[in-house]
Amino acid sequence: MAAFHFELVSPERLIFSGEVAQVVVPGSEGAFTVLDGHAPMMSTIRPGVIEIFETLDRSSKMFVRGGFADVSGKGLTILAEQALPLAELDAAALDAQLKAAEEDVEDAGTDEARAIAQLRRDQLRELRSALSL
Repeated sequence: MAAFHFELVSPERLIFSGEVAQVVVPGSEGAFTVLDGHAPMMSTIRPGVIEIFETLDRSSKMFVRGGFADVSGKGLTILAEQALPLAELDAAALDAQLKAAEEDVEDAGTDEARAIAQLRRDQLRELRSALSL
């Protein structure tokens, strides 16, 4: 299978850059797979898991929290709001953080504090959900 260039970029750093066989992207209108020679397109991406196949039998998974995917003649570029390797996430630690975040929502004294706590809780829920995949 032919390879193409793929880059995954977050605000903090370049996370992945290299030749891949295919990438499965959680598009906002549904997941899509990019292969070599894919038609040019742009899509927003929803929080979810990107599966990167460096070869057809070797893949890695990354959790992304939204962003944009750009497929062009040069390959695929994903600009993610946040990206984390699933292998680096610890389920027990996430569960503890999620419990604390839920308590923060309940204990919030102002609407602003509640909104901030809810956002944090929702982000942790997204991460926890990604670990279940």
